[in-house]
Amino acid sequence: FVLLVSLFFMLAAGDTMLRKLIEVVPRLEEKKHIVFIAGEIEDNVSAYLFTITAINLGFGVLVGLAIWASGIADPLLWGTVAYLLNYIPIIGPLIGIAMMFLVGLLTFEHALPALVPAAIYLALHVIEGEFVTPLLLARRFTLSPVLVILSLFFWTWLWGVPGAFLSMPLLAIAKIVCDRIPRLAPLGHMLGPGGRRGSPPPG
Repeated sequence: FVLLVSLFFMLAAGDTMLRKLIEVVPRLEEKKHIVFIAGEIEDNVSAYLFTITAINLGFGVLVGLAIWASGIADPLLWGTVAYLLNYIPIIGPLIGIAMMFLVGLLTFEHALPALVPAAIYLALHVIEGEFVTPLLLARRFTLSPVLVILSLFFWTWLWGVPGAFLSMPLLAIAKIVCDRIPRLAPLGHMLGPGGRRGSPPPG
Protein backbone atom coordinates (compact mmCIF):
# COMPACT_ATOMS: atom_id res chain seq x y z
CA PHE A 1 0.00 0.00 0.00
CA VAL A 2 2.84 2.37 0.90
CA LEU A 3 4.58 1.57 -2.38
CA LEU A 4 1.44 2.16 -4.45
CA VAL A 5 0.74 5.49 -2.73
CA SER A 6 4.36 6.56 -3.22
CA LEU A 7 4.32 5.62 -6.91
CA PHE A 8 1.05 7.52 -7.41
CA PHE A 9 2.45 10.77 -6.01
CA MET A 10 5.78 10.30 -7.84
CA LEU A 11 3.94 9.92 -11.14
CA ALA A 12 1.65 12.85 -10.30
CA ALA A 13 4.67 15.04 -9.53
CA GLY A 14 6.25 14.27 -12.90
CA ASP A 15 9.52 16.17 -13.40
CA THR A 16 8.83 18.61 -10.56
CA MET A 17 11.45 17.18 -8.21
CA LEU A 18 14.07 17.12 -10.96
CA ARG A 19 13.34 20.74 -11.89
CA LYS A 20 13.56 21.84 -8.26
CA LEU A 21 16.86 19.99 -7.85
CA ILE A 22 18.25 21.72 -10.94
CA GLU A 23 17.08 25.09 -9.63
CA VAL A 24 18.93 24.77 -6.31
CA VAL A 25 22.21 23.63 -7.90
CA PRO A 26 24.34 26.76 -8.37
CA ARG A 27 26.69 25.84 -11.23
CA LEU A 28 25.59 25.38 -14.85
CA GLU A 29 27.95 22.44 -15.32
CA GLU A 30 26.36 20.62 -12.37
CA LYS A 31 22.88 21.34 -13.73
CA LYS A 32 23.84 19.73 -17.04
CA HIS A 33 25.36 16.79 -15.22
CA ILE A 34 22.15 16.18 -13.26
CA VAL A 35 20.03 16.34 -16.41
CA PHE A 36 22.43 13.94 -18.13
CA ILE A 37 22.23 11.42 -15.25
CA ALA A 38 18.43 11.66 -15.11
CA GLY A 39 18.18 11.09 -18.86
CA GLU A 40 20.50 8.11 -18.74
CA ILE A 41 18.54 6.56 -15.87
CA GLU A 42 15.31 6.96 -17.83
CA ASP A 43 16.78 5.51 -21.03
CA ASN A 44 18.51 2.57 -19.35
CA VAL A 45 15.67 1.57 -17.05
CA SER A 46 13.14 1.86 -19.88
CA ALA A 47 15.34 -0.32 -22.10
CA TYR A 48 15.84 -2.78 -19.23
CA LEU A 49 12.12 -3.11 -18.48
CA PHE A 50 11.23 -3.45 -22.17
CA THR A 51 13.89 -6.10 -22.77
CA ILE A 52 13.09 -8.07 -19.62
CA THR A 53 9.37 -7.98 -20.41
CA ALA A 54 10.01 -9.31 -23.92
CA ILE A 55 12.30 -12.05 -22.58
CA ASN A 56 9.85 -13.05 -19.85
CA LEU A 57 6.95 -13.08 -22.31
CA GLY A 58 8.87 -15.44 -24.59
CA PHE A 59 9.82 -17.57 -21.59
CA GLY A 60 6.19 -17.79 -20.48
CA VAL A 61 5.06 -18.81 -23.97
CA LEU A 62 7.69 -21.56 -24.16
CA VAL A 63 6.81 -22.86 -20.69
CA GLY A 64 3.13 -22.88 -21.62
CA LEU A 65 3.86 -24.83 -24.81
CA ALA A 66 6.06 -27.27 -22.88
CA ILE A 67 3.34 -27.79 -20.28
CA TRP A 68 0.79 -28.36 -23.04
CA ALA A 69 3.09 -30.89 -24.74
CA SER A 70 3.59 -32.67 -21.39
CA GLY A 71 -0.15 -33.27 -21.07
CA ILE A 72 -0.71 -31.01 -18.05
CA ALA A 73 -3.94 -29.03 -17.82
CA ASP A 74 -4.13 -25.23 -17.96
CA PRO A 75 -0.95 -24.47 -19.94
CA LEU A 76 -2.06 -20.82 -20.28
CA LEU A 77 -2.19 -20.49 -16.48
CA TRP A 78 1.26 -21.99 -15.94
CA GLY A 79 2.75 -19.97 -18.78
CA THR A 80 1.41 -16.79 -17.17
CA VAL A 81 2.79 -17.85 -13.78
CA ALA A 82 6.20 -18.52 -15.35
CA TYR A 83 6.09 -15.10 -17.05
CA LEU A 84 5.42 -13.31 -13.75
CA LEU A 85 7.86 -15.35 -11.66
CA ASN A 86 10.67 -14.66 -14.11
CA TYR A 87 10.62 -10.98 -13.09
CA ILE A 88 11.93 -12.05 -9.66
CA PRO A 89 15.68 -12.81 -9.91
CA ILE A 90 16.88 -16.23 -8.70
CA ILE A 91 13.98 -16.88 -6.33
CA GLY A 92 11.26 -16.72 -8.99
CA PRO A 93 12.64 -19.52 -11.21
CA LEU A 94 13.26 -21.71 -8.15
CA ILE A 95 9.62 -21.30 -7.13
CA GLY A 96 8.57 -22.08 -10.70
CA ILE A 97 10.62 -25.29 -10.82
CA ALA A 98 9.20 -26.42 -7.46
CA MET A 99 5.66 -25.68 -8.65
CA MET A 100 6.17 -27.62 -11.87
CA PHE A 101 7.43 -30.60 -9.89
CA LEU A 102 4.37 -30.52 -7.61
CA VAL A 103 2.05 -30.20 -10.61
CA GLY A 104 3.81 -33.16 -12.19
CA LEU A 105 3.34 -35.25 -9.06
CA LEU A 106 -0.36 -34.41 -8.99
CA THR A 107 -0.78 -35.16 -12.70
CA PHE A 108 1.25 -38.33 -13.20
CA GLU A 109 1.31 -41.50 -11.14
CA HIS A 110 5.05 -42.17 -11.39
CA ALA A 111 7.95 -40.01 -10.20
CA LEU A 112 9.91 -40.06 -13.46
CA PRO A 113 7.20 -38.48 -15.64
CA ALA A 114 6.53 -36.03 -12.81
CA LEU A 115 10.08 -34.72 -13.18
CA VAL A 116 9.62 -33.87 -16.86
CA PRO A 117 7.80 -30.51 -16.44
CA ALA A 118 10.29 -29.34 -13.80
CA ALA A 119 13.22 -30.48 -15.95
CA ILE A 120 11.85 -28.62 -18.99
CA TYR A 121 11.31 -25.49 -16.88
CA LEU A 122 14.88 -25.74 -15.56
CA ALA A 123 16.33 -26.24 -19.05
CA LEU A 124 14.43 -23.23 -20.42
CA HIS A 125 15.54 -21.11 -17.46
CA VAL A 126 19.19 -22.09 -17.96
CA ILE A 127 19.01 -21.16 -21.64
CA GLU A 128 17.29 -17.86 -20.84
CA GLY A 129 19.45 -16.98 -17.84
CA GLU A 130 22.83 -18.05 -19.19
CA PHE A 131 22.56 -17.10 -22.85
CA VAL A 132 19.57 -14.98 -23.88
CA THR A 133 19.43 -12.42 -21.06
CA PRO A 134 23.22 -11.84 -20.80
CA LEU A 135 23.43 -11.46 -24.58
CA LEU A 136 20.73 -8.78 -24.63
CA LEU A 137 21.55 -6.94 -21.41
CA ALA A 138 25.30 -7.34 -20.85
CA ARG A 139 26.14 -4.11 -22.68
CA ARG A 140 23.84 -2.05 -20.47
CA PHE A 141 23.83 -3.80 -17.10
CA THR A 142 26.56 -5.83 -15.44
CA LEU A 143 25.62 -6.23 -11.78
CA SER A 144 27.23 -8.29 -9.04
CA PRO A 145 25.20 -11.50 -8.44
CA VAL A 146 25.82 -11.20 -4.69
CA LEU A 147 24.38 -7.69 -4.61
CA VAL A 148 21.50 -8.75 -6.85
CA ILE A 149 20.37 -11.35 -4.30
CA LEU A 150 20.97 -8.98 -1.36
CA SER A 151 18.95 -6.28 -3.14
CA LEU A 152 16.22 -8.83 -3.80
CA PHE A 153 16.03 -9.85 -0.14
CA PHE A 154 16.10 -6.25 1.12
CA TRP A 155 13.39 -4.84 -1.15
CA THR A 156 11.23 -7.96 -0.72
CA TRP A 157 11.46 -7.52 3.05
CA LEU A 158 10.67 -3.81 2.74
CA TRP A 159 7.91 -3.86 0.09
CA GLY A 160 6.96 -7.50 -0.41
CA VAL A 161 6.28 -8.79 -3.92
CA PRO A 162 6.39 -5.31 -5.57
CA GLY A 163 9.82 -4.83 -3.98
CA ALA A 164 11.00 -8.09 -5.56
CA PHE A 165 9.91 -6.80 -8.99
CA LEU A 166 11.66 -3.45 -8.44
CA SER A 167 14.90 -4.76 -6.89
CA MET A 168 16.83 -5.00 -10.17
CA PRO A 169 15.79 -1.58 -11.58
CA LEU A 170 16.61 0.10 -8.26
CA LEU A 171 20.03 -1.55 -8.17
CA ALA A 172 20.65 -0.54 -11.78
CA ILE A 173 19.70 3.07 -10.97
CA ALA A 174 22.15 3.06 -8.05
CA LYS A 175 24.93 1.84 -10.35
CA ILE A 176 24.21 4.48 -13.01
CA VAL A 177 24.32 7.27 -10.42
CA CYS A 178 27.54 5.94 -8.85
CA ASP A 179 29.21 5.54 -12.25
CA ARG A 180 28.47 9.19 -13.11
CA ILE A 181 29.65 10.75 -9.84
CA PRO A 182 33.46 10.56 -9.49
CA ARG A 183 33.41 10.27 -5.70
CA LEU A 184 31.01 7.31 -5.92
CA ALA A 185 32.82 5.57 -8.80
CA PRO A 186 34.43 2.93 -6.50
CA LEU A 187 30.98 2.01 -5.20
CA GLY A 188 29.72 1.77 -8.76
CA HIS A 189 32.58 -0.62 -9.54
CA MET A 190 31.58 -2.76 -6.56
CA LEU A 191 27.99 -2.88 -7.76
CA GLY A 192 29.21 -4.40 -11.00
CA PRO A 193 32.19 -3.69 -13.25
CA GLY A 194 31.94 -3.30 -16.95
CA GLY A 195 28.67 -1.41 -17.25
CA ARG A 196 28.05 0.88 -20.19
CA ARG A 197 30.15 3.95 -19.79
CA GLY A 198 29.86 7.37 -21.34
CA SER A 199 30.85 10.95 -20.79
CA PRO A 200 28.53 13.67 -19.54
CA PRO A 201 28.21 16.75 -21.72
CA PRO A 202 30.95 19.29 -21.26
CA GLY A 203 30.28 22.26 -19.01
